[in-house]
Amino acid sequence: MQAMAERGINILRVPVSTRLVKEWMSGGGEVSSMNDYANPDLDGLSSLEIFDQVLLQAKSCGIKILVDQHSADADNSGHNAPLWYKDDITSGDFFDTWEWFAARYKNDDTIVAYDLENEPHGSPDGSAGATLSRGENESWEDYCQRKPLSQETDYAKWDDSTDEHNWRYAAEVAAERILAINPNVLIMVEGTQATPKYGKWVDNKSGAGEFSDKCYDNTWWGGNLRLAAELPVEVAGHNEQIMYSPHDYGPAVYMQPWFKDGQFTRESLEADVWGPNWLYLHDENISPLLIGEWGGFMDGGDNQKWMEAIRDEIILKGLHHTFWCLNPNSGDTGGLLGQDWVTWDEEKYGLLKPALWQKGGKFVGLDKVVPLGGDAGTGITRP
Repeated sequence: MQAMAERGINILRVPVSTRLVKEWMSGGGEVSSMNDYANPDLDGLSSLEIFDQVLLQAKSCGIKILVDQHSADADNSGHNAPLWYKDDITSGDFFDTWEWFAARYKNDDTIVAYDLENEPHGSPDGSAGATLSRGENESWEDYCQRKPLSQETDYAKWDDSTDEHNWRYAAEVAAERILAINPNVLIMVEGTQATPKYGKWVDNKSGAGEFSDKCYDNTWWGGNLRLAAELPVEVAGHNEQIMYSPHDYGPAVYMQPWFKDGQFTRESLEADVWGPNWLYLHDENISPLLIGEWGGFMDGGDNQKWMEAIRDEIILKGLHHTFWCLNPNSGDTGGLLGQDWVTWDEEKYGLLKPALWQKGGKFVGLDKVVPLGGDAGTGITRP
């Protein structure tokens, strides 16, 4: 934590799960793994007590915390599930745990933001349209409008309904409940994976990926905010505290269509991907943004080229962001730390450093009392 602060990282996004917070609510929170050799002072503490120690350490060096509800379940692959509820973790649990969390920490300004749900995703995959053929001279727009509505509910959609799998509605309910308890925090709302090109969430199971591409705009999980201007997440009296938080990655995570020819540039990514999916919210002064995840391996090739492009975009546009990630064991990105969890990857940090908030040769923190890095002399307080 101290090393991060001295290197200019002023906010830490901490993933938790709904199941974990539900355990905390009931007085549980058994620690599954902890290095008591490196952390003897944490030996014997519950996971909630360890989390509170994290907050104290952050406070001491001027770092703020963004809590991220990373998954419904508490396993390492929980984020692969598309929704904020799963099996015995219900929508009610999702709302209740956020309310409990907001109440417990409402007087601790170390926690400044809540990322409501990590990467809602999925695309309609029903069966009703499997035999619906497109006419020889029928436009794709007419075809997509004619297809049956999807009856599936295992994907995150964004519309004006109160359906359980409508992410916009769930985010609005969660935001309203949190802000009623703590009116001072920021609310981060990620996007979905897909939005319909022609305003209709149609059945998408037709045996060919082309139908999906023609009827839907697909991008990274959590990265599609195309409908946020038309159908915003709103809480009366608090709209200025709601920020949209897309995720974006390079070809090492997934070979998206815009990477396949290797000819992409910062300008082409802005025009073809970032702009229509989320950057328009910033460019048109609709809403502030925080890119919740970006990062990856320094491969000397296309993935590094993408990292440099989005880093330059962040600097050019003055965007807020949190880099994924500190720890080295993220399989598709690696981390800022090496495998010993101590040594910094200086090449990767060198790429990140220009995108950190700096003024007069010092890193700028988000606290108005404790300078970033504490007494180290490398940072200053928020102006």
